[in-house]
Amino acid sequence: MKVATAKPPQLIDLPALEQAAECLKTLAHPHRLRIVQMLLRDRYSVGQLAEACEIPSNMASEHLRLMQRCGFLNSVRDGRHIYYEIAEPHLARIMACIEDRFGRKS
Repeated sequence: MKVATAKPPQLIDLPALEQAAECLKTLAHPHRLRIVQMLLRDRYSVGQLAEACEIPSNMASEHLRLMQRCGFLNSVRDGRHIYYEIAEPHLARIMACIEDRFGRKS
């Protein structure tokens, strides 16, 4: 009797996994997760995001800059105002997993 050998799954190369780990580290902050959660629903200014996170605008700007560097966000100018929006569509699935796991009220 011949034993079937399972074909190993296709693995992501290590440099790509390093990039993924860096981007996941960027997301791994409660204020950044709140910002992503909000931006998945609409676009917001720095001030609006800072108020929702209960942090100063300069801290919100730093969080936004880090997430833009990973390619998660875009900024859009509308007259004198700058608004932020989601650039990475996969964030919706990541946030759905987080909300499903941690969004339940006990």
